[in-house]
Amino acid sequence: MKFGGTSVADAASISRVTDIIKQYHSGGNEVAVVISAQRGVTDQLIAVATEVVDSPDSSMVGPFIGSLRVRHMKALEGSAKDYVAEVAPLIEDRLLKLENILSAVHNLRELTPRSKDYIITFGERLNSLVVSAAFRQQGIPSSVLDGCEAGILTTANHGEAMALHEGEKKIKGSIVPLLASQVPVIMGFMGCTEKGVLTTLGRSGSDYSAAIIGAGIDANEIWIWTDVDGIMTSDPRVINDARVLDSVSYLEVMELSFFGAKVMHPRSIEPAMRKDILVRVKNTFNPDHPGTCIVRNVRDDSRVVKALTYIEKVAAVNINGAQMIGRPGVAKAIFTALSDSEVNVMMISQGSSEANISLIIDEAQADAASESLAALAKQGIVREVTLDRDVCAVAVVGSGMAGAKGTGGRIFTALGRADINVRMISQGSSEVNISFVVKQEDGPRAVRVLHDEFMLSEECND
Repeated sequence: MKFGGTSVADAASISRVTDIIKQYHSGGNEVAVVISAQRGVTDQLIAVATEVVDSPDSSMVGPFIGSLRVRHMKALEGSAKDYVAEVAPLIEDRLLKLENILSAVHNLRELTPRSKDYIITFGERLNSLVVSAAFRQQGIPSSVLDGCEAGILTTANHGEAMALHEGEKKIKGSIVPLLASQVPVIMGFMGCTEKGVLTTLGRSGSDYSAAIIGAGIDANEIWIWTDVDGIMTSDPRVINDARVLDSVSYLEVMELSFFGAKVMHPRSIEPAMRKDILVRVKNTFNPDHPGTCIVRNVRDDSRVVKALTYIEKVAAVNINGAQMIGRPGVAKAIFTALSDSEVNVMMISQGSSEANISLIIDEAQADAASESLAALAKQGIVREVTLDRDVCAVAVVGSGMAGAKGTGGRIFTALGRADINVRMISQGSSEVNISFVVKQEDGPRAVRVLHDEFMLSEECND
């Protein structure tokens, strides 16, 4: 079971989590728990670490450490009062280490990817102590493990490390012996290389941690506890009558998470999918709701489209040139240039004439992409590169679309009736996802139009 930052944000939330664990543990279940930092703490750590590098002094460090002390001690006192004397010195020790590394970053005027990874794990390092103590306060034996101690082996890609399959044996050896007698609390979001160097798994990486741990111990189920009732047909902030989905397939949720649905980390499904482990998404604040089940194959129904999502803050890169036609290696040159600049491509579309390639990338990477592709224009490989930041990408997702006739026609006819112009279309061979690009301001309206067109707010009777 993984609990996100909102689920463990304060003493009241941690006590609610403790009640959930007590229910399932006392029912005879073996449970391992993955914990996130308290809500907002990781963002604060990133902000302070970035600020202290160029600041003329390190005066902001002391008040920041003090605020973390107050926040975590308040949570400890409110959820595990009998363990304050035991745990408070451990919190102080970790705060001292954090203060020392922030001071070192300031003195060196350098924040390396490796030191940044170390700094931003302190939210989990502090909160795991509080949560484990809260369990013990309620009579649940518990101990704390960081990602390395849990056996999560990763690549050395700091900030976006990937789990290595070789770590599964270590995970099983570290965690399985504990399950019969206690509930281990594992710090999410982190692992380490085979040389023992700490790494992080990317933002919202605690989902990924839970999936890695679940696969490593051959869990029956992996539960992702969050602050919503499950995976929904669309963002409820855009669609006020969006509906919780009873079940989705691994492939569907991967598409949804990649295209902006914030319930799951995009990479967190792969370990579960590889082991065929059922994943549940449930609400810590409404634990009786059944939530959403994620499985390999869902029960067939008449609904071809399952859910809709969209990504804001993207940019469209259009690459043109008659010299691209029939010329081998042009695509390779384009994607090599982007890769060298660490630009990730979300969507690709190419005309049959081969004279135009359109790409969708993160808006934050737009300048880097433009510079790297401008070099290709100077070499005569392409003629023109243009950038459009006034766009968003919409994804229509559903395993029922595979082989279903007329789905694309319904999508684009509905958008046409609403006077929404589509600038780019992309569809994978799996047919589970049709993605398209519209003007930024048209994104929410496009989602609403299609949510109504496919009647996603209504329960399916089949």
